[in-house]
Amino acid sequence: MMQPAAIALGVPLRLLAERADASAAQVIADAQVGDYTDLEVLRAWAKGLDVVTFDHEHVPTPHLEALASDGVACRPGPAALMHAQDKAVMRRRLAELEVPCPRNRVVDSSEAVADFAAGAGGWPVVLKTARGGYDGKGVWVIHNPDEAARVFAAAPAGVALVAEERVDFARELSAVVARAPSGQIAAYPVVESTQTGGVCTEVIAPAPNLDPEMALQAQQIAITVAGELDVTGILAVELFETRDGRILVNELAMRPHNTGHWTIDGAVTGQFENHLRAVLDLPLGSPSARAPWTVMVNILGGPAPTLYDGYPHVQARDPEVRVHLYGKSVRPGRKVGHVTAYGEDLADVIQRARHASEWFEGKIGDGESHEAR
Repeated sequence: MMQPAAIALGVPLRLLAERADASAAQVIADAQVGDYTDLEVLRAWAKGLDVVTFDHEHVPTPHLEALASDGVACRPGPAALMHAQDKAVMRRRLAELEVPCPRNRVVDSSEAVADFAAGAGGWPVVLKTARGGYDGKGVWVIHNPDEAARVFAAAPAGVALVAEERVDFARELSAVVARAPSGQIAAYPVVESTQTGGVCTEVIAPAPNLDPEMALQAQQIAITVAGELDVTGILAVELFETRDGRILVNELAMRPHNTGHWTIDGAVTGQFENHLRAVLDLPLGSPSARAPWTVMVNILGGPAPTLYDGYPHVQARDPEVRVHLYGKSVRPGRKVGHVTAYGEDLADVIQRARHASEWFEGKIGDGESHEAR
């Protein structure tokens, strides 16, 4: 999804892909297949590049430090990216910045989890691997010490676990900003995101009925984190809006993020273009929304083996809906694309986006009416 923005800006991309059929390798001409955990592969691939950036946070920090010592500009840099790679590091730094977060503690035993639970409002608590988790992976809701013991037994060796209070939240929000090395920042409208089974399924921009002061606070948190951690590029701050009127930081992502996909069609400047502008230290584009409401719904793999079969119906029914398919093989529950609708009536926009997504997923078909979920 960065390639169209790069073409428009006249910026050539070079890709290090894990497989020849990876989504990005299907659209970027200069694509090389290699293992990003192999430092020599990384060094050879990065030779001659002006800037290196990322679509995930899992490149080993020492490798990025080695590239930086070779004179390669890594954006975001390894010191910033560490806070998206390691939840324990992130929680410690956010506490130093007095950014509101759920109560948390690094734990090394089921007894430590029980002690944390006793001081954090009781069971259940949430256990997370400090490194490597995403889309619900590496996250467990724990109701007693026995369950905690089973998690420790199954957790990867050498990976720290972080215990967090289970937040009583009304909904999840996301504040996405772009930051350039010059310090310029563009803040997108705060959005509401819906997670199903740990996977983002829907985003509404802007978040409906969000108190303006809370929206401003969410944006200010993202701006503060981006500046204090020296983030370059897109930063997504995932937040809880609690039932008692607070917002707490859940996760950080230093890359174009699923909760920002709505911006491709719904903002004056999409997150992928602003990410490119930021890492190249170009002036940032406007993050303003193009319409009063934009809704992005992910397409998850379902019974339909060929997603392209969904085009005739979806495109004929709603010529204004925008479809983005990722070129991925279809597996149940896998994010294989998304659809975006926008307009002035929120209920109508939601219905249109959900219908298109559910048609691609095979949840509805000929002769079936859409039901709001």
